[in-house]
Amino acid sequence: MARFLVVAPSWVGDAVLSQPLLTLLKQAQPDAAIDVLGPRWALPVYRRMPEVAETIESPFGHGQLALGARWRLGRTLGTRGYERCYVLPNSFKSALVPALARIPRRIGYVGEARQLLLTEARRLDKHALPLMVERFAALALPAATCLPQPLPRPRLRFDAAQREALLSRLGLVTQAPVACFCPGAEFGPAKRWPEAHFAALAARLHDQGWQVWLVGSAKERDLGEEIRRASGGRATNLCGATSLDEAILLLSRADVVVSNDSGLMHVAAALERPLVALYGSSSPGFTPPLADGARILSLRLECSPCFQRVCPLGHFNCMMQLDPGRVHSEIVQLAGRSHPGNP
Repeated sequence: MARFLVVAPSWVGDAVLSQPLLTLLKQAQPDAAIDVLGPRWALPVYRRMPEVAETIESPFGHGQLALGARWRLGRTLGTRGYERCYVLPNSFKSALVPALARIPRRIGYVGEARQLLLTEARRLDKHALPLMVERFAALALPAATCLPQPLPRPRLRFDAAQREALLSRLGLVTQAPVACFCPGAEFGPAKRWPEAHFAALAARLHDQGWQVWLVGSAKERDLGEEIRRASGGRATNLCGATSLDEAILLLSRADVVVSNDSGLMHVAAALERPLVALYGSSSPGFTPPLADGARILSLRLECSPCFQRVCPLGHFNCMMQLDPGRVHSEIVQLAGRSHPGNP
């Protein structure tokens, strides 16, 4: 049986966008076992992909060389008989372990003078492959091969019984429609819709009969608490109350998700939840949510996308001027009703 290794990207959203590569590999070789080497925080996403046989934690922090530890990990992986490795990050360090493991075929894009570490170092044509998902997926095919259209979509699986147990533990009931808000964005504040806007939308939905759950990591706990207070307690702050694995289960129950351009946005899309995706400093032309039920909202100002962590002009108009009423209108359309009590 063939065995492949994929070196995963560090961001949760990018991990979701790498699934079509895995799908193409399995379509070409259904009996192949695909293992994923990635950071701890991204592995829960891969464990919900049916294409993945095993996940392996990469113990290295951002920017950490740790050459001795990489050598030891490479020696361990070298005993597993991998035939190929797909290196998705463009860094030199990400290609070290597969080279130290002496995996015969090591495929990735040229970057950071790592050509000697890869046996197939490909030059990326950004014009031919404008989307990140396309760039990942193209590595699954021979060089210069046209991608199939449409590409397979990311799709995450979940266990309904586990979800019900989680809802019970958190004391959450679901008689009323559920709106999940994902107010965080790991990259920086320029990607985050203002807390006051989230709070205003939460209050409006709550008063129309919705439940509003704020979902995010422990880093967003204070952010969620600020939204909860500003909404007059109409939102339930679950930021930091769950692991990523559990956050996936919460999002799977949502009747609608409102999210910044973040990892959880891509998770919601891969769960096929109705989604309103909010873009400011980043571009839906590069990392859009890959789901038919997604509505993308972007003011497309002259100054955006700037791809900066903090607004370089200081006014943050790309998000400040994105009115909660407009987001509410999209939710109404997605829900197919102006009030959750209506059919």
